[in-house]
Amino acid sequence: MIPIEAVVGLGLLIFTVGLAGVLVRKNLVVMLMSLELLLNGVNIILAGLGRHLKSPRGSIFALFVIIIAVSEAAVGFALVLAYFRHKKSYDTDVLSDLKG
Repeated sequence: MIPIEAVVGLGLLIFTVGLAGVLVRKNLVVMLMSLELLLNGVNIILAGLGRHLKSPRGSIFALFVIIIAVSEAAVGFALVLAYFRHKKSYDTDVLSDLKG
């Protein structure tokens, strides 16, 4: 059996990589993919804790996070595609044009 410390460490590592991607990158598509990494890191921790505690709650919460991630990805990529068709750029520096 995999120790819980390894599962939590892996989840935190994936979460950290996703957080760094969201904060550092300027491409909207890469930011959305990094946001998915954030949510997947949380899923790993939830599923690992659920297995460690011998409770289905962790898997159930992870399933809800997956549903939220799919919804966020669908809406986010649709918005990015509409923005790209209008501005011909994925760069976040030109997002200030949307203010008014």
